[in-house]
Order: sequence, then C-alpha cells, then structure tokens
Amino acid sequence: MQHSFGLTGFLQSTDAVGLAVALLLVAMSVASWAVILSKAFRVWNIRRSARRLIDGFWGAPNVGSALDTLRAESGNPYADLAVAGVSAAAHHQRHQAGALGDALPMSEFVTRALRQGINASQARLETGLSVLASVGATAPFVGLFGTVWGIYHALIGISGSGQATIDKVAGPVGEALIMTAAGIAVAIPAVLGYNALTRGNRVILSELDAFAHDLHGFLATGSRIDATSAGEARRATPVPRPQTA
Repeated sequence: MQHSFGLTGFLQSTDAVGLAVALLLVAMSVASWAVILSKAFRVWNIRRSARRLIDGFWGAPNVGSALDTLRAESGNPYADLAVAGVSAAAHHQRHQAGALGDALPMSEFVTRALRQGINASQARLETGLSVLASVGATAPFVGLFGTVWGIYHALIGISGSGQATIDKVAGPVGEALIMTAAGIAVAIPAVLGYNALTRGNRVILSELDAFAHDLHGFLATGSRIDATSAGEARRATPVPRPQTA
C-alpha cells in the first residue's frame, strides 16, 4: 500500500493518543480564535462609541435626559459608569445618614461607586484572556508531546517491519515533527492576540479613568472640571483600580 506523506499520512498512521493530541490542538486553536475575534470586536466597538457617549452625556440638557440615553447603551463601560455614578449621587441625596454606608460624604460615596464600576468593567474586559494565555503557554508543549509520541509510534512500527533504513525512518519521523509545528502555529496567534487585547483594554481603562474623574468632579461640585483642573486632580487623587496578577 502506498504511504501518503504529510499531516494526512501522520493522522492515518497514528494511534488514538496521537489523534487525541491533534484534536486537542484543533480545539485550542478554535477557542483562541473565537476569543480573539469576539474580544477584538468588543474592544473596537467600545472605543468607537466612547467619544459619542461622552459627548452625548456632557451635551445633554440635564442629567435625567443623559441617563435616558445612556441606559439604552447598557453593557458599554462608559454608559454603565455614568449611570452608576449618577445613581450613587442621587441615592446619597435621598438617604443622607440613613445607613452606615450612606453616612459617607458625597465625594467618598460617589468615588466608591465609580471605583466599583471601573472594577466591574475591567473584569468584563479581561474575561477570556486567560484562555489565550493558557493556549499560548501550553500549545507548543502539547505539539511537542504529539511529536514525541508520533516518533515513538513510528519507531515501533519500523522495528516491527525489520527495515530501519533512512528512507523508512525519515517519512514517519518527519510526519511526527508536524505536530510541533502545529503547536507553534496554534500558540503564536494566541500570544499576539493576548498582547493586542491587553493593550486595547489598557487604553479603554485609561480613558474610563479620565471620564470617572470628570464625572466625580461634576457630581461632587455640580459643574464639570476643566481639562487643566481635571489633569491635576487625576495626578493628585487617582481612582484606584484592582491590581492584576
């Protein structure tokens, strides 16, 4: 029977372990590309709508009108942050000193709400990135395991046939090495996607932090802080964000 070379030949000649490794690499590739495409679209959509939402908020005739517009954008971190901050300020005004948590000054109460909003947005933005990190770190080793197992399986077959010439060894061993290349091919997009998405998230969180300071100044004083004052305030009293591992 004529032997077919390449990946097809490897899959035809391998056993259940080698086939399981190949299927695992396919699953890892599909999972990483699904995360990359979905999260990339999410980041692109958030950044595209950021300026429109921020300008729409500051350009609204009153806070109530701004909230009505933002509630239609539920799920967008800028809209969610503005709704959380305004809702916290309204709650504080309605229930001043009504409970221990409400006994905080307005500024601290709003700061707490904005901080929680940024934390929640960061958690949603980072969802799925652990998949890319895991695939990027483990896929080459999964492929290497497939290569080692394929070479072992090929050598067992050659020793059973009694023909150990170079032309008999080169084909099966070369086919097994394809698994290493497959592992690297799965890992590279995952690593690049992880780095690109992490940078995109970092830009969004930086802009979200700036919007939070402007929003805090407006809710605490009743007027929007100008750009110079806002920059000085951000340097002096940053809104904390959770530390990533």
